[in-house]
Amino acid sequence: MELQERLNEVRSRIAEAEAGIKRPAGSVQLVAVSKTFDADAIRPAIAAGQRVFGENRVQESQGKWPELKSETAGIELHLIGPLQSNKAEDAVALFDVIETVDREKIARALADEMKRQGKTVRLYVQVNTGLEPQKAGIAPGDTAAFVDLCRKELGLAIEGLMCIPPAEENPGPHFALLAKLAKACGLTKLSMGMSGDYETAIAFGATSVRVGSAIFGAR
Repeated sequence: MELQERLNEVRSRIAEAEAGIKRPAGSVQLVAVSKTFDADAIRPAIAAGQRVFGENRVQESQGKWPELKSETAGIELHLIGPLQSNKAEDAVALFDVIETVDREKIARALADEMKRQGKTVRLYVQVNTGLEPQKAGIAPGDTAAFVDLCRKELGLAIEGLMCIPPAEENPGPHFALLAKLAKACGLTKLSMGMSGDYETAIAFGATSVRVGSAIFGAR
């Protein structure tokens, strides 16, 4: 199957999932995860009309996205991997959305960089819904206080919450927890769901889904 066919398949499944719970068509944003793929592998997706992409690493993204963005207007680039504070300057310069704000040090670094660069990047707080020690993210019980700190002390406009459920668990309860936390924080955006579970995520209220291998193929 060609990339365009795979992309169309994902788009139609998103549309079916939206319709299945009576959500408006187009209410779920598809973030095509292009990490580890080079510019030549990404161009067919852009040619097929995809404009929103997700990357895991700042350095890898710097090697391909400035050129791709210069070729096509309207590209929206999301950082969906962990961010080190020493990469905050580069991340603010390149990305439109950072989905992995997960500790005060990063939040402060981003606030400082956005002021310095005169640029507003849309931000999501990553929540470690499974409390996995090896995974980044704020503990669910600390989410409201952290969002509050970002808003009130640092002046950051947090747009939504993001999670990556434990690989071996049913993702549904994790998606439900993230939706509950977002509601408690007055947030309407939920980034959740990947290639194996994005339809489930939509059923639990995802406003964006991060799909890579189902579009680009195996890495």
